[in-house]
Amino acid sequence: MELKVVAPETEYQRMPSTKLLLLIAMGSMVMLFAGMTSAYLVRQAEGNWLLFELPKLFWVSTTMIVISSITIQWAYKAAKANNSAAVLQASFITTVLGFGFLICQYFAWSKLYSQGIVFGGAQSNPAGSFMYVITGLHVAHLIGGLIALLVVLFNATKKVYSSTHCQGLQNCAIYWHFLTGLWIYLFFFLLYVR
Repeated sequence: MELKVVAPETEYQRMPSTKLLLLIAMGSMVMLFAGMTSAYLVRQAEGNWLLFELPKLFWVSTTMIVISSITIQWAYKAAKANNSAAVLQASFITTVLGFGFLICQYFAWSKLYSQGIVFGGAQSNPAGSFMYVITGLHVAHLIGGLIALLVVLFNATKKVYSSTHCQGLQNCAIYWHFLTGLWIYLFFFLLYVR
């Protein structure tokens, strides 16, 4: 009797390289934001920390990004069900909500600026500077997600996605869920760690 030795297939061998690279990138982003929130805590403990209320628009943007996470998941499930019309509809809604989030952030920053909460200079305070840096870094990563969403939306208009061809959509959904979770963490961190 002859025995065949088959090497066990490991998880990273089955995972598409684009997904693996995405997970590595998200891991580095987690470290970046963990470092930023740790620095926030250390600097806050030193004193000279201005207390200010976060704009109500942050609640609106939080709602928008949570809903957009639901709609991108809807797009992915629609692709798995070969429903190209729903993929297009859901990816369009997600993209609109993503841009809505971006616009809300801008107006929230404008509101803070009008109240004298500035990033730098003689009028600045570390509390405001950290808030701008942390939320600004999130927006920078979100812009990358919006570019991916635009690609998904373009592909959805061409009916590219199906149950057998949706890796790009899945990667976009994973990243968008990550951005949503990251924003929820940052928002509640800034809201309650005063």
